[in-house]
Amino acid sequence: MGTAGSGKSTLGELLADGLGATFLEGDSFHPKENVDHMAKGLPLTDEMRWPWLDRLGSAAAEVRETGPVVLACSALKRVYRDRLRDNLPGLVTVYPEAPKELVAERMGNRKGHFMPLSLLDSQFATLEVPGGDEDVLVVSARQTPPEMADEVLARLLGS
Repeated sequence: MGTAGSGKSTLGELLADGLGATFLEGDSFHPKENVDHMAKGLPLTDEMRWPWLDRLGSAAAEVRETGPVVLACSALKRVYRDRLRDNLPGLVTVYPEAPKELVAERMGNRKGHFMPLSLLDSQFATLEVPGGDEDVLVVSARQTPPEMADEVLARLLGS
């Protein structure tokens, strides 16, 4: 979970490799209307997110029937994370915690992504940082992606 540019996709790919899991990129499950909306610099509404979250959760549940799955998904609000947990019991959520300045720098360096830098403020305004009552692994996104992945894998696998 996390804002655009927090490193969740890169981390997810590394975790999938480390766990021998299938990786699902949440952005690829957005309907064209959502992508077009964001590309215009407009944030998504909850109503636009629900079908996307359900599609992603269903796809992950289907993959999970045959093996482990890692998915990258913003899941900025707790209700979004709860919705995914409803579809995926036992879901482990990882939050690469990244300060706005770091995310802005990363987004500015990205090429070919539909999410414009102008949506960064709305991402952080929407973000509900997980509380202590949520089962979320928090890692610092100031680390390199391999360092984050190593930390998460060690915590998941108990080593």
